Amino acid sequence: MEKLIDMHVHTTYSDGELTPKEVIKKAINHNIGIISLTDHDTINGVKTIDRNEDYIKNSGIKIVNGIEVSCKYDNGTMHILGYDYDLDNSKLNKWLDELRTNRMNATLSVMEQIKRDYEIVFNYQDIIDMINKNNIGRPDLAKLCIKYGFCSTVDEAFDWFLNPAKKKVQKTNKRTTFPECFKIIKNSGGLVVLAHPNSLLLDKNELEKMIIDMKKYGLDGIEVYHSSFTNKESNLYLNIANKYNLLISGGSDYHGPIVKPDRSLGVGRGNLHIKKLSLVDEIKRRNSYKM
Repeated sequence: MEKLIDMHVHTTYSDGELTPKEVIKKAINHNIGIISLTDHDTINGVKTIDRNEDYIKNSGIKIVNGIEVSCKYDNGTMHILGYDYDLDNSKLNKWLDELRTNRMNATLSVMEQIKRDYEIVFNYQDIIDMINKNNIGRPDLAKLCIKYGFCSTVDEAFDWFLNPAKKKVQKTNKRTTFPECFKIIKNSGGLVVLAHPNSLLLDKNELEKMIIDMKKYGLDGIEVYHSSFTNKESNLYLNIANKYNLLISGGSDYHGPIVKPDRSLGVGRGNLHIKKLSLVDEIKRRNSYKM
């Protein structure tokens, strides 16, 4: 049976629920042959993976260095995926340390806003435990909202509290731009890919205009396959990728059964069975991994 590819997966090093090792073992059990851990604004999870461990070597699974970076643009936030970079690049690691601090401050700003607006208060120890995580984000606040009975699901927490609060504080939060993101990742030997373009809420002409602008800064690819995409959307992004000579990527954006319960590793919402990607072909060509 031909193995699957999943190039968009999160772990406990950002807002996922499984450790990197648990994700890799789950991927092996789900017939995934190539995977990338793309935690938000951190590569610390990828650094924990020892590709020489028996369970990895015996399965033959290939693990691509990955990351997902949040960048500001005119309408809000876009996400950029970085692949096949040098884990030990000093400028990359220094920049990511700064992003972690910015991300923590942004999350705490949202926490203070929901306290002011909705009188939502968490236990001091829970806040400390959250801060001590490798990389915190709004999903951590969502889990606490559920724990304290302010809502029943992560979606409710975002819709009722976190999204409105974010809109109020995001202008004051320090965020990176996509040209800066591209420069850092590419200087560390990586490839840059636009993640889930449907989240930008742009029409076709607006998206193409943005793609043209991003190409000037070195955009390598676009996510064509994703758990949230309809067939119509995937076809649109495929046509854009071909039109602008972009690498094609895709993945489940798997987080775990609580944060995004409708997405399964490798297959998304049942709409993904990726077995070939030009992004992976390019990574093979670059010989960064024995794939």
